[in-house]
Amino acid sequence: QVQLVESGGGLVQAGGSLRLSCAASGSIFRINVMGWFRQAPGKQRELVATITSGGTTNYADFVKGRFTISRDNAWTMVYLQMNSLKPEDTAVYYCSADTTRSLRYWGQGTQVTVSS
Repeated sequence: QVQLVESGGGLVQAGGSLRLSCAASGSIFRINVMGWFRQAPGKQRELVATITSGGTTNYADFVKGRFTISRDNAWTMVYLQMNSLKPEDTAVYYCSADTTRSLRYWGQGTQVTVSS
């Protein structure tokens, strides 16, 4: 089992920045990919960014050049630096962890609200 706890959400004006953090615990040695997803009201959950054990990153087109995912080497923390935020970035942001047993774990989510 992997436990994930997000933090760092909040209210920010358009053009501002936020840094989300995700603390992982439990069987972190099984993690091979971690990511951030988001879900806006009335919409499906969508991928924002992922990072692999080798450090390879992947971003959704709508955040490229604005968001940066990073992690520590021990897989205990994953971050999402969000710059140039837009009102359409408003959503609940979820941390995810994929393991070598093909299981995906989720955090409880953190609200990000961007005002215009």
